[in-house]
Amino acid sequence: MYMKTSKIYHFLVMAALFSGSAMTSCSDDEDGNTENANGNKETALLSDDDSYVGKAVGNFTAEEWFVGGEKGTTMNVTQGCYEDETPAVTEMGLTEAFNRGEQFFERNVTEFQTPFNGLGPAYVRKSCLDCHPGYGHGKRVTQYRAEWGNGYLLVIYHPADGLNSDDGPYVSEVTGMPQTRAVSPFLPPVDESGIHISWLPVTAMADGSEISATQFPDGEQYELIYPEVSIDREAFNTNPTPWETGNGAVAFRLESTIGIIGSGLLDAIPDDSIRLQYRHEAPYVELNPAFWDKEADDFAASAWYVNASSGTEQVNRLKKFTYAMTRGSLQDGAGANAIWNITNVSRSDRPKLYTTAAWAKAMSENPKVIAAIRRDPTSPYYADGTDEGIREAVYNLLLPSTNQFDNQWHNFQPEMSDNNFWAFQVWHRGLAIPRARNLQDPEVQRGKQVFTEIGCATCHRPSWKTTKDEYWNPQIIAAQNLQLPRYPNQTIWPYTDMIQHRLYMKNGIHGSWCRTTPLWGRGLSLVNTGAEDRLHDCRARNEIEAILWHGYSKKSDGYAATLKFYKLPKADRDAIVKFLRAI
Repeated sequence: MYMKTSKIYHFLVMAALFSGSAMTSCSDDEDGNTENANGNKETALLSDDDSYVGKAVGNFTAEEWFVGGEKGTTMNVTQGCYEDETPAVTEMGLTEAFNRGEQFFERNVTEFQTPFNGLGPAYVRKSCLDCHPGYGHGKRVTQYRAEWGNGYLLVIYHPADGLNSDDGPYVSEVTGMPQTRAVSPFLPPVDESGIHISWLPVTAMADGSEISATQFPDGEQYELIYPEVSIDREAFNTNPTPWETGNGAVAFRLESTIGIIGSGLLDAIPDDSIRLQYRHEAPYVELNPAFWDKEADDFAASAWYVNASSGTEQVNRLKKFTYAMTRGSLQDGAGANAIWNITNVSRSDRPKLYTTAAWAKAMSENPKVIAAIRRDPTSPYYADGTDEGIREAVYNLLLPSTNQFDNQWHNFQPEMSDNNFWAFQVWHRGLAIPRARNLQDPEVQRGKQVFTEIGCATCHRPSWKTTKDEYWNPQIIAAQNLQLPRYPNQTIWPYTDMIQHRLYMKNGIHGSWCRTTPLWGRGLSLVNTGAEDRLHDCRARNEIEAILWHGYSKKSDGYAATLKFYKLPKADRDAIVKFLRAI
């Protein structure tokens, strides 16, 4: 595992800058030209950027250069900067653990090769990096394949209206993150060949929107696109299939992976501060009642997270991770459990498979599966070698309720050690945010001003204070008295209110509600990932399209700000884009 130069000394640069030193950034090369989705050449870093870093310029304070605070910002702004560890990792002596944890993120999980073994029996991807190319947000694709670069996760649910609404419960026949691959001799719960994605243009906005679907008032044109997803019935290897349960209707959505940089800093935002933000917004917009009790002017009971590994232990953390805000602690969130629910690698606190009973039943009934196992007496599913014995072992060992380490059919061992899980968490909580760029540019300063004036900063709140960062630790880490990176008393600039809103987009996000996406570091997406795609399903190919989707419907929480953006002169629109790429 190589270590980039920036990883060695970016923290030294940070320390010098915070102490007033005139040291320059480690990214003073002039080879930063990149091409965006519109074919425009842009310079990622101005030639005189370094001389301004750490200084107040225009309407930016000196601190705004360091968007992750002193302990959370990397000075690297070149390709690979999304991979950097925070200064806190180095200060706490956690670099070795960070690098080891990074290997679990980057390497393919295999069936046999330690320590990256344990793939399947069904899985979403072989590697976390497959979904997070360049450590960033997923890319838009036109064909679903569980391979590198496809950051999509399928969402399969029973639409509440029986047609194609955004709301409705997940189907129970496949996992919440549906698996499209399986190890031999099993068949995947969903066969990828039966998944179809079509990208369609928007010809008209909805619900009374005054915004054109194709051009600004000054004549500049754009195109908005959205996905239609279908899956063949015969693509499901489950018994029953989703069409045989619920209301008999099945709908599909795409959700792209979220950028993972700076997640530890978001975890450090105290719940009390987020409560105040809810109270600030509650008089003006409808908030999700599952999170905010308007009458009590406080969090709803369902806003608090219960630790999934124990099922009973109350974790005193507010739900704030994932688009749907289903997790309240980074250490038991989507990223923490990715090795388990993406690749199906078990650990001591995850002794059960990420599968469904419907898939287990289908595999136990499949004659080709049974015949293949019968030919292999070394298989853990072999049992007594009879068809009936194999069927029983297959069904029970594939059930999501079976403890894989303690059962009557075959006792496995944890595939990921507690210590390796700790290293994975050090890495996950230790990813830095790259510093801001080009803040001395008058157009960037103008962009910040207009961004605030038209109301974008209402939801994309610029800054937060982390206070004590009293993070929750899983028992398998706490029992060893192992530390994770901490970010106390930092002012950070993520540009999110940490609250869900509704945008009412065509074929929008499942559940309708979506957490405001942090904007920090996204201006470096192209140089790190090769793409600039935005929003929950990558329908927006650049910032302009992302903003305009906020105004697709007049009912959208972002409609008023989007309408103001739509009416801006081109110079101000371009200034906002430059600002977004600077932070």
